Amino acid sequence: MMEDKNMKNAFKYIVIAAVMLIGASSCEGFLDRPSEDSFTTGDFYKNDAQCEQGINYLYNSPWYDIIRFYIYGSETMCGNVYQGQNAYTTLTVNGTDTDLKNMSYSLWAVNAQCNTVIKNIREAEGTATEAVKNRCIGEALAWKAMAYFLLVRTFGDVPIIHDNTEVIKEATYNEVSKVQKADVYEYVILTLEKAMELLPKNAYIGKLNRIDYYAAEALLSKVYLTKAGVNGSLDQADLSAARRYAEDVIKNSGRTLTPKYSDIFRMTPDKFQQTGECLFTWHWQCKEESWTSQNSIQCDVGNVGFDENGNLWGDWKGPTVDLQEAFGVSPIVNPEERVDVDDRRQATMMMFGDQYDYFWTDKGGFDFYRFFYDPSYCPGGFESNASNKTFGCQTGANYAKHLYGDVADHVAAFGYPSFGMYNQLPTHILRLGDIYLVYAEAAFLTGDTGTALEYVNKIRTRANAAPLTTITYEDIWKERRLELALEGDRWYDYVRRSYYDVNSCIADLKAQRRSGYNGLDGLYKQFVTDAQENYIGPGARAWDVSSVTYNNDQELTDVKPSMFYMPFPTEDVVMNPNVGSTAEPIHVDVRETYSYDF
Repeated sequence: MMEDKNMKNAFKYIVIAAVMLIGASSCEGFLDRPSEDSFTTGDFYKNDAQCEQGINYLYNSPWYDIIRFYIYGSETMCGNVYQGQNAYTTLTVNGTDTDLKNMSYSLWAVNAQCNTVIKNIREAEGTATEAVKNRCIGEALAWKAMAYFLLVRTFGDVPIIHDNTEVIKEATYNEVSKVQKADVYEYVILTLEKAMELLPKNAYIGKLNRIDYYAAEALLSKVYLTKAGVNGSLDQADLSAARRYAEDVIKNSGRTLTPKYSDIFRMTPDKFQQTGECLFTWHWQCKEESWTSQNSIQCDVGNVGFDENGNLWGDWKGPTVDLQEAFGVSPIVNPEERVDVDDRRQATMMMFGDQYDYFWTDKGGFDFYRFFYDPSYCPGGFESNASNKTFGCQTGANYAKHLYGDVADHVAAFGYPSFGMYNQLPTHILRLGDIYLVYAEAAFLTGDTGTALEYVNKIRTRANAAPLTTITYEDIWKERRLELALEGDRWYDYVRRSYYDVNSCIADLKAQRRSGYNGLDGLYKQFVTDAQENYIGPGARAWDVSSVTYNNDQELTDVKPSMFYMPFPTEDVVMNPNVGSTAEPIHVDVRETYSYDF
């Protein structure tokens, strides 16, 4: 299948994965792909339909093993997610970490498979039109660029595998060297420029979003903003490019912000697809049991009993106190008195007292009071039993993003149920809201504070947050956190800022409230139950926080510049010392060395 976990030579696998058959499945429409026995170069990619089907899996399967690092690991490192004392909390992840290894191998597999798909489409003989072949190659190139963008921001200097076939032919997969990260960014730019040359404009707004010209251009703008500081100071030409490309997407793509923030993360197409906000999206499927093509994030982040499939274990993990305070709320404030000044808070995290009309729609909505403390709530079939359930996350919050709800919610959206660790909720990894803030930041850093203020306020207005009257860099920095929280982006903001302002990043991380509280369950339980612990409802007893204490045991006290880079998996370093942390990267003239001559 997608990954042989028993292979000792991990980097060799990364390369050879390009020539392996991929385990296949089928489902309707956009997610259609060929069956395994027909998915070969010799008898596929011959017509337009086969070309389209042959790239569909690039929107899900190769990315599956990145999920836990992307949603948990990176969000814990940046201070958005609490999961107790572990290496992500302390920024001490090493090369044996399972989630890090899976993420690395997943990204290299994406690169290998994109290279293979491009080669297969180019070499196949048949009736496929040049327009469709070009579009499909462009989509593969855009996904390849995304994979490298994640690789270079995670590991820093990384090898460039431009052509897997050549590496296999020369048997040099254990000899490749790391390339300087500035050159890797140039390679990502080269790849996106070719993708934009091949992709159509305005192709998919209002449909199941695929990558088109403007999606690739949006990624290019973000790449330039990141690359701007890679050499230690901000490069004005790169900032101007980031601004120029972002502005073109915003003003000429026809895309607009989804009017209601929470709708971005809902299942039904008329929600997240209505305006084209979502630019790069993992489109999962779960109609058949095809492992790695499905979304299983709810299992990792949802509370036991939130759906009836019985595969949830996210009770004790959740958004940090620091993230809650960034939204202006606290878990020890009476929920009857809590005032949200931003719609994004409740769409991002569940806190005691929250209610949702878009979860458990068959039951009239989801009530986060009753879920924990009312034994009669949602009887029959659900794993949860409130008579012995406790509020598990010591920060007082759980995920709301990445949840789809119960089976009935899934059926209402897609016409078929979720099951086990399978659901079809799309995962957005680049969207227009991000590009508004890329545009604002690039404008600010090139001296245009008026444009920066305007576009930050567009984002805030969508969230029903009060507009700012003046703008600082720290305002933009915070706005990115609120807008993109729990979407796998914040750690990479720290990475790019650390290129040229590492001391501010260190100070920011050390100032965070990353620990949890003792006594939250008792506080919450007494508020809604009587002395015999029978659920009565909010206000059953006084809100008394006297027994609640903040632990203060997860705060960062020692942050070093080296911590903004992850180590390569140990297996890779053993087989190829050239990718070790102390190995010197090489300089490559990207445009002299590599080309997409088609």
